[in-house]
Amino acid sequence: MKTTTDFTFKLLNVLSWIIFIGLAIDTGGYITNTIYMLFFNSNVASRFWRNLDLSDLYNYDLGFFICFTVVLIIVSLLKTILFYQTVSVFHKKKFNLANPFNETIKNFIFKFAFIAFAIGLFSYAGKSFSNWLISQGLQMPALENVKLGGADVWLFMGITLLIFAKIFKKGIELQTENELTV
Repeated sequence: MKTTTDFTFKLLNVLSWIIFIGLAIDTGGYITNTIYMLFFNSNVASRFWRNLDLSDLYNYDLGFFICFTVVLIIVSLLKTILFYQTVSVFHKKKFNLANPFNETIKNFIFKFAFIAFAIGLFSYAGKSFSNWLISQGLQMPALENVKLGGADVWLFMGITLLIFAKIFKKGIELQTENELTV
């Protein structure tokens, strides 16, 4: 049983690193392309990060372009931070299955929940802003291409994790009480 658990944790650690690195590259791409477009060459709007065509938005209004790319950067950065938290918990070896209810895991779940909730809020704001821009007659890339879809899932996950964090908090209290009575 221990061998299976160790393998599972190692596999999850490797997957978390792969996802973290991919998200960090994505975030860096959004930041770099936005800065490059604003200060050096505005002609690349049609070939923004991952070949997104934001030229219509850039030509319509620079302020709207900046707002939209800032939302993209924030969502991408929050996803990167989310997986950084996961990688750091694996790296510091804070998982202890013999004593699962501890402050480190509770804090990890709380952070994870709040970050997931923030991703949901910013994704929803970005989706709403994109839909408003489309209603103004602009050509915008699909939400799946800019990775702003799924706001409802992120909000649901954030709320669910907050509930689990509260359960963990109660579990820690019960475990501490149990240790004191023994």
